[in-house]
Amino acid sequence: MTTAILQARMGSTRLPGKMLLPIFDNKGALELMLERVAAAKSIDRVVVATTTLAEDDPLVALCETLGIASFRGDSANVLDRYYQCARTVAHDDVLVRLTGDCPLHDPAVIDRVVAFFHGGQYDYAANTHPPTYPDGLDAEVFSFRALEQAWHEATLLSEREHVTYYLYTHPESFRLGNLALEEDFSAHRWTLDEPADLEFIRQVYAALYPSGKNFGMQDVLTLLKQRPELLDINQDIVRNAGLAKSLEQDRKLGNIA
Repeated sequence: MTTAILQARMGSTRLPGKMLLPIFDNKGALELMLERVAAAKSIDRVVVATTTLAEDDPLVALCETLGIASFRGDSANVLDRYYQCARTVAHDDVLVRLTGDCPLHDPAVIDRVVAFFHGGQYDYAANTHPPTYPDGLDAEVFSFRALEQAWHEATLLSEREHVTYYLYTHPESFRLGNLALEEDFSAHRWTLDEPADLEFIRQVYAALYPSGKNFGMQDVLTLLKQRPELLDINQDIVRNAGLAKSLEQDRKLGNIA
């Protein structure tokens, strides 16, 4: 069994309520992301892992409307939220970590990373170390055993706030694999964190969704070649700003050099 656990929350300092802000046909990022994950052939089950905060009640309500399972856990200790979710609904499954702020994800990319994980007998495999796919097409696949080990051993704020950070920074403990493209598209930003990201994603959906809701990475790249002005909307935003912030907090606390 392969279970995708998709993290989502309404609280965002840069773009409050971003999961439900309308992108196309009154559908928000979470609903569109769930559509795309449903098209991935390698995924047997999808669970949305959100927080116990009242502000995330609408996400649980949306999941109920869509017939998607949800789990509620700690808002700050995301590793614990993810682990408790997996322990409750997906014990011993292969786990696929996705996030709700990637409504341009490509189901075929998810399938490729899952196949790569199985083909290499890895504990953890991703397409982000180093990244060659556009930011917003991140997929991480790992065993429940590896997640449980990380949950027991991770102590730093950055390791608890970011689910897989402990896994991919401990190659001595886990068999790691990275799926890379021959051409590097990592400079492309297709994720949702800032108002400019929302505008970019809305423009892409307006251009591509009416012709087929499961458009893929190559369709977006072709669109951007035809309309290069879209690249100017959000390309000045730094990738992985949240992780950088957590690492800086660890430095200030003296946890890391």
